Amino acid sequence: MSTRAYAVRVAEDPADLEACFAVRKEVFVGEQGVPEDLEYDEFDAVAVHVLAVREDGTPLGTGRLLHGAVAAAKVDGDLSVGSLGRLAVTREARGLGVGVALVRAIEDAARARGLAAVDLHAQTHALGFYERLGYEAYGPEYPEAGIPHQAMRRAL
Repeated sequence: MSTRAYAVRVAEDPADLEACFAVRKEVFVGEQGVPEDLEYDEFDAVAVHVLAVREDGTPLGTGRLLHGAVAAAKVDGDLSVGSLGRLAVTREARGLGVGVALVRAIEDAARARGLAAVDLHAQTHALGFYERLGYEAYGPEYPEAGIPHQAMRRAL
């Protein structure tokens, strides 16, 4: 892939959401073997989804933010903390800064909703990526969809 420009935006229409789900299917289901019934959940309907697309409209990456009561259930009941999840970048777009741009867009969406921090469940191989973005690990390592994960948080 060339290093053409890409844009990151909040997914607002059905075509954008379809692109988000296609990236997740490619990365999580196809590459990582996550069962499809675990990848998509009831939170997709209420999440803020972000999408990175190349100039020609090709989807490159996605992520989502849970907030309010839905996120509180994942972050010990704290309504001031959002939950970043389902961050995925296509193989062709890795190394181009797409993941960083998606995380920052999710953080911007969290700030716009008055949140004070963002939590996430990082695959342990990605801890360094999130640490470079200011996230700090806490608690024990645990399996999620058969993959080792670590909880992390960043104050906004």
